[in-house]
Amino acid sequence: MIKRSKTQTAIVYSAAILLGLVLLCPVLWLFIMSISSTKDLTTLPLAWIPENISFENYTSLIGDFDSASAESFLYALRNSLIVAISATVLSLSVAIPAAYSLSRLPGTRRKSLLFIAIATFMMPPVALVLPLYSAMASLGLLNTHIALIAVYCGVLVPFTTWLLKSNFDAIPIDLDEAPLIDGANRLQIIWHITLPIAKPALGAAALMAVLMAWDEFFYALLFTNDIRAKTLPVAIADFAAGRVADYGLISAAGILATIPPVSMAYFLQKSLVSGLMSGSVKG
Repeated sequence: MIKRSKTQTAIVYSAAILLGLVLLCPVLWLFIMSISSTKDLTTLPLAWIPENISFENYTSLIGDFDSASAESFLYALRNSLIVAISATVLSLSVAIPAAYSLSRLPGTRRKSLLFIAIATFMMPPVALVLPLYSAMASLGLLNTHIALIAVYCGVLVPFTTWLLKSNFDAIPIDLDEAPLIDGANRLQIIWHITLPIAKPALGAAALMAVLMAWDEFFYALLFTNDIRAKTLPVAIADFAAGRVADYGLISAAGILATIPPVSMAYFLQKSLVSGLMSGSVKG
């Protein structure tokens, strides 16, 4: 273990504190805006600390169920939860056996298949939106959860497959041989051997997939048009679409929208770090 001098330790901690401030300052300012009045937000010079702290914006979003803002926000929250969780579960259901087969089963075409999967993930959304929109329109799926879930699965499956495959590669293949000799099939090996060992990678893949689906805006904007399927990014953008934007309401919606993914990231932070790191070194 390398011992650091007091100067080096001070530099490391100072850099960490500075990085934390840089990351937290925008969130802190968003929260200050959410509890500020319109007068405080439009006063020049800018009032960094509001004169009158009010949580009226939060009440209008989650407390006043008769208001249009609350209806739009709560429906969007429901839609985001349904779409993000469903797309994540379906993507992992496909990615786990796909990643295992790419990692374990023999064949010279595995690398090319993985490259094709990553290439589809790297394509810009605007290149795919026209055929996807035409397909969803012909199937009558526009403005539905199914449309967004299907599109998000097409984005998430290549990413989660690549992430899980790199972690499965780090698991010794010898662990698969004994169950095969005893008569176990591949699905049993995946369920009882591979996944328990790769649990951190599975948690990291699930968290990244949820975050990607939760924050996606482009497809959700084009494929939805009312509260039946609009997700939170689109609903928040709608709050700023009028002639006069209520920045306090928009900020409150942004703070509330971060609570579910931040809560999930907090409980899965160990899985995220170990899952992303374990695939970088083969054991």
